[in-house]
Amino acid sequence: MTTAHHHERAEELSAQAQLESFGYKQELKRSVSTADLLIYGLIFMVPIAPWAIFGTVYNASGGMVPLVYLIGFIAMIFTALAYAQMAKSIPLAGSVFSYVGRGIHPTAGFFAGWAILLDYLLIPTLLYVFAAESMIGIFPGTPRWMWALIFVAINTVVNLLGISSIKRMNRVFLAIEVVFIVIFVIIAVTALNGGTIPGAEFTTDPIWDASKVSGPLIASALSIAVLSFLGFDGISTMAEESTGRRNAAGKAMIIALAIVAFCFVLQTWLASALAAGRESFSDDEVGNAFFDLVEAASSSGWATAFFVVNVLAVGIANAMAAQAATSRLLYSMSRDRQLPKFLSRINKRQVPQAAILVVSVLSAILVLFFVGQIDLIASLVNFGALFGFMMLHLSVIVHYIVRKKSKNYLLHLVVPIVGFLIIGYVLLNANVEAKVGGIVWLVIGAGVFLYYRSTGRTTELGGDDANGPVEVPATGERGSL
Repeated sequence: MTTAHHHERAEELSAQAQLESFGYKQELKRSVSTADLLIYGLIFMVPIAPWAIFGTVYNASGGMVPLVYLIGFIAMIFTALAYAQMAKSIPLAGSVFSYVGRGIHPTAGFFAGWAILLDYLLIPTLLYVFAAESMIGIFPGTPRWMWALIFVAINTVVNLLGISSIKRMNRVFLAIEVVFIVIFVIIAVTALNGGTIPGAEFTTDPIWDASKVSGPLIASALSIAVLSFLGFDGISTMAEESTGRRNAAGKAMIIALAIVAFCFVLQTWLASALAAGRESFSDDEVGNAFFDLVEAASSSGWATAFFVVNVLAVGIANAMAAQAATSRLLYSMSRDRQLPKFLSRINKRQVPQAAILVVSVLSAILVLFFVGQIDLIASLVNFGALFGFMMLHLSVIVHYIVRKKSKNYLLHLVVPIVGFLIIGYVLLNANVEAKVGGIVWLVIGAGVFLYYRSTGRTTELGGDDANGPVEVPATGERGSL
């Protein structure tokens, strides 16, 4: 056995020992390197995300799209730092459910998990609806629901095949997206230098135009930008499958966020320059504004290729990552007996099979219900994520400053307070549907919580103890939702 192999075994043991110290058995397959976590986070955030919403953001921000993403990045970095701090102390699969539950109190953890579940359950649906919308652009006259269900089926199969197949698919898709970012940069720079589009030139106006910048403009743009960066938090759901050293998930989150922010700013700066200083895009241009600019700049068939890559990136790569994250969250909450027990079952490929199938079935049902209502789903996704993030910031303060008496006031007090205020501000300015829908969801969560308490199920965290599964009173054993 080589020294490297010995070292690897020791690493594996330490990660496993960490997990067992929280009272859990290692059930998921530990085969995800730090690089894999990074790739997973990038795929989840989609380096080409601005393509689909470029026109909308351009109109909302007075043409300063890169500024929007820059502000979004600064806003989210506080949340990424908070995640990294909690991931270091609590390397578990449940994301904010585990962090808040162990950092503040199990009851708070349940509600944080329940809130982020709204985000995670609806993100795959949102992506399927987006992708189906684009397929109509390629095949006019076909039914949207049919495309959505095809995407659901493909992703379910890949997820059930196990984490190795997800890793392979992620690498392929990331390579395709990077190649197309490079192609776009070449097309844009050539067009801007060659005067292909009348009036289009290199300018710093899209990044900062003092005459247009205002508080309300930045606030409205911020909520769009925050939605674009959602996904780095999905890395935390893979903590129990990571082979990396301590806090691989935390590092991967911060690096992924920085890389994606760079890609967003670069692409939208060039696209805004190609827009040649126009005031806004009209209603019939706004949806495909980016692709129209590619067509104008390249005067060839590139726009169709960009369109296809966008559909694959959203409908397959991103949705696949989202489905994996959602199933891990369900697995983690079920293992702690906060959701029906069957959701924590693992198949022979060491993936939470029942949770994956439940996510697929729910996505299929929700897709049929939400087809054509992109704005509503997006606002609900935002509410779930933002509420979960606010709880996360509180958990950093309670866990480190109150409990551990940490003296690192910058990371454990200043960062979470600033993060909490930014996220709170975005949440306050969210649209009414999002707030109403989100509050209704939390009320349903309270009902589930009270039902569990009344059937004798505790909210104590910790998996099976050394003597086998913790017994739950017979009345609450199955507790179907």
